[in-house]
Amino acid sequence: MERVFTDKAPKAVGAYSQAIKSGGFVFTSGQLAVNENGAVEGDIKEQTERVLKNLAEILKEAGSDLRYVVKTTCYLADINDFSAFNEVYAAFFPDKPARTLVQAANLPKNARLELDAIAEIKE
Repeated sequence: MERVFTDKAPKAVGAYSQAIKSGGFVFTSGQLAVNENGAVEGDIKEQTERVLKNLAEILKEAGSDLRYVVKTTCYLADINDFSAFNEVYAAFFPDKPARTLVQAANLPKNARLELDAIAEIKE
């Protein structure tokens, strides 16, 4: 097991790592749309894009990238954001990894979504 850290994505602020490499895979922690100032801003499309860019940086540090994502878990603060979220998500994942998506109340920092991923390591 190996912890993953990049300064190109939000730091872990609790008792967790940005990601863990194990058994040929990287397992990311849930990502919020935290910007360079530590704030979560924007509508669901802007937040989705920020989350996926943050996720891409973590995967890159781990020796992977979005092409090798096999599974995501997505939490939306409001399921009515699904269509707008899915539009941006689909642009980042044309190969359509497996996905779980649920509505979750009271995400940290009043975020509209949180997303984690499992990806193959392709170093």
